[in-house]
Amino acid sequence: QVKLMESGGGSVQAGGSLRLSCTASGYTTTDYCMGWFRQGPGKEREGVATIYTTNGQTYYADSVKGRCTISRDASANSLYLQMNELQPDDTAVYYCTSTQYGFGGGAGLCGYVLQAGGDYWGQGTQVTVSA
Repeated sequence: QVKLMESGGGSVQAGGSLRLSCTASGYTTTDYCMGWFRQGPGKEREGVATIYTTNGQTYYADSVKGRCTISRDASANSLYLQMNELQPDDTAVYYCTSTQYGFGGGAGLCGYVLQAGGDYWGQGTQVTVSA
């Protein structure tokens, strides 16, 4: 069973930066999608970014393009989200998600995951941005 655990959240002032981490375990393959979602107060869950493990293809929500970078360290079994120029609207619980399989990434699977989420989820880490 895939297990995910987020860390790195905290409180920052507007314009600041945070780097979120997600440690992962339990995979039976190296081909899958990982990503970050968030849910702010009174808001629906929103996909932030996803990455395909096999070729590194990334997908971003329009709301974070240019401010966030998703990356992965395969050796450390870790997923990261570097967030810059944070704004109060970025305040949310951030969740790490993963699919079990990537199916070769056909038809932009990880782009779909950005919309629908994955098969597994972490417990979330709180990000609070003050004005």
